[in-house]
Amino acid sequence: MRTLAIVVLLIGWLPRYAAAQDTGGPAPGQDDRPADASKDLASPEYFGEFTPGGAGFRLAETPYGTMNFSAWGYVRYLNQKSLDETYTDSFGRTKTLDLRNDIQINKINLYFKGWIYNPKFTYFFFTWTQNASQGEGAQVVIGGALEYRAREAFNVGAGVTQLPGTRTLRGTFPMWNRVDTRMISEEFFRPSYTQGIYAFGALAGGDLQYKVTVGNNLSALGVSATQLDGNLNTVSAALSWAPKGEYGPRRGWGDFENHETPVSQLGFGITRSREDRQSQPGADTIENTQIRLSDGTQIFQPGAFNTNGQINRASYLMAAVDGGVKYRGFEIAGDYYNRKVDRLDTVGFIPVTELNDWGVQMQVSKMIVPSKLSLYLGWSKIFGQYGEPRDTVLGTNWYPFEKRLLRVNAELLYLKNSPVGYPSVPFLLGGNGTVFSTSVEMVF
Repeated sequence: MRTLAIVVLLIGWLPRYAAAQDTGGPAPGQDDRPADASKDLASPEYFGEFTPGGAGFRLAETPYGTMNFSAWGYVRYLNQKSLDETYTDSFGRTKTLDLRNDIQINKINLYFKGWIYNPKFTYFFFTWTQNASQGEGAQVVIGGALEYRAREAFNVGAGVTQLPGTRTLRGTFPMWNRVDTRMISEEFFRPSYTQGIYAFGALAGGDLQYKVTVGNNLSALGVSATQLDGNLNTVSAALSWAPKGEYGPRRGWGDFENHETPVSQLGFGITRSREDRQSQPGADTIENTQIRLSDGTQIFQPGAFNTNGQINRASYLMAAVDGGVKYRGFEIAGDYYNRKVDRLDTVGFIPVTELNDWGVQMQVSKMIVPSKLSLYLGWSKIFGQYGEPRDTVLGTNWYPFEKRLLRVNAELLYLKNSPVGYPSVPFLLGGNGTVFSTSVEMVF
């Protein structure tokens, strides 16, 4: 609760600082929300005006509010047949893997957004499906958030939102090299989406963006309210700095825009959470962020350490630093992660009192043909107490209409003892070997 009190004081202080920093410009967008409701949702020239990648299609505009509709989805072919059929963890336990070879319209997101009664009071509602997990409890998620956009430097909201501990959770989606897929190091360390309250904005003329979130737990998707422990023990905060405020749309990966002068960005995130084994999402949920050992073992499962003990509660603390440079279609970007899990409440015998793991990732991309074809290479590794898994990916993106938000992706992924995996991603828990996938992604 001390952490919560500090965050509340911080949020209370920010409006006063914001007043001094405010330049009167639009607030920075989060996710697919328009940057400024009153500006981005201006009067259309005709009914159904289209704003690609932002407001989408205009459905309604009245003196009392607006509604826009947008969507994201992709079809994917996935072949995991080249992976080893079994995996042995660090305790000598062997598991048989379910290797897939299928075609799925893997995810579909539908977004409704706009403002109501006052352009500063905005809403954002979505339906989020994971079709590769048909029949699972969290295969379809319906959520959203309400926000009050006071000024560029200070805005508040409540609802479903990201814990912004890593770069992929700072509103960069879907501006990634890969389609809806992270490197395994980030997947292993990162927080996820929660329900809570948050503050965000931009300072220093837009160069410095921040977000602070206080939420229920590390991942609310697939977790009912009765599973929560009744304490707001999850806090995440992030800063992102880009000189001159420019690093491409949403400060995402890849230099599709072909910057003629070098641009750079630097980010920092920190997340703390007190987790209870009852508040963990299931192994097949849409965003499975169970806290795991570096061999993939879920720390809350009975006998996780091959003893008669079990962890009931644990504290998670993770910090991440990222940076990148773009120039003439080329980008090099890297991330560092450090995670500590301690304050273990246990029954029976557990051979550790805390866990300390760290990891890195690198991604390099180049527009081979401007606005048409890109190539990327990624590598990541986890340095953990129960193994050092890694992955390497080589992929390409083809933009048939020379629009960033419609592409054909193909990639070859190599896994070494993957500690993460669930149906919506190409990597598989315990995977060793190669995976091929190809996707057609659309955003509007």
